[in-house]
Amino acid sequence: QRAQTDDLYGAAVDPVTGEQADTNVQGEVQQQLDVLCNTLMLRAFCSSSDIICAVASEEEPLPRSCADVMGYHYDNIFKSGEYVAVFDPIDGSKNIDASLPVGTVFGIYRSPDQGVRDDHGKGWSLDSFLQRGTRMVAAGYCLYSATTVLVLTLGSGVHGFTLDPDKQTFLQTHPNMRIPDVGSLYSFNEANSREYSEPVQNFLEKMKEAGKIGGKKVTSRYIGALVADVHNVLINGGIYGYPSTRDHPDGKLRLLYESAPMAMIMEQAGGAGSTGYGRILDVLPPQPKKKKEE
Repeated sequence: QRAQTDDLYGAAVDPVTGEQADTNVQGEVQQQLDVLCNTLMLRAFCSSSDIICAVASEEEPLPRSCADVMGYHYDNIFKSGEYVAVFDPIDGSKNIDASLPVGTVFGIYRSPDQGVRDDHGKGWSLDSFLQRGTRMVAAGYCLYSATTVLVLTLGSGVHGFTLDPDKQTFLQTHPNMRIPDVGSLYSFNEANSREYSEPVQNFLEKMKEAGKIGGKKVTSRYIGALVADVHNVLINGGIYGYPSTRDHPDGKLRLLYESAPMAMIMEQAGGAGSTGYGRILDVLPPQPKKKKEE
């Protein structure tokens, strides 16, 4: 296991720069662990069964069929697959070099095109992925920290599992997870607070002036990885926010790969996920972006 860990960090950290030159579709520099984990996630979804017919990764510009991922010529090899998967293979990858927590986020949708197939048996299209979060049938995240924790919902509650490294098995350790009714945590990147909209600035200032949330002394915690910060709020109660800024008027969290799956988990745990104007799960994903030009 130690050798595997060393190999993983060796793949992630270039001895000179700590990064590789490639960028993903978001225009962000990819670290080598981004690429490695993306490959592992693609193969995990497509090789474990024939249930998934296509996948979409935050690291890639367009969805791919599982036949393409596994190196097959025809899609009809996976023609029985009724579902598509979306995921962010490594959330918070900038934390890697500092050995801080990172995570994986994923969501599963039933393909509306499953019953309509072309000559090659293809039962999905781009629209299979451009569905509101309300159509999601499962969502989860995996937190890689002091322990490895998998949190999963199938639409009827949230359950947590912890990896037993000796048995290489996930054990259920957090059945029926519920976010506390009252929590003292707020998790915002306050280095950007001057760029937040006026209502968000007012909310944060009034909360800090009051010094309490729901009668509890307010406490600020920000790890810099969505999975880690949301998990902290899920366990201890509070609020996580990544508001828009002047440079990023639509925010930086990706609806399809991050916000919608996390919103489903939080709602199933008794919490909420909001854009600031409405429910995250009601938002229709936009068409995918092309890779940014240099």
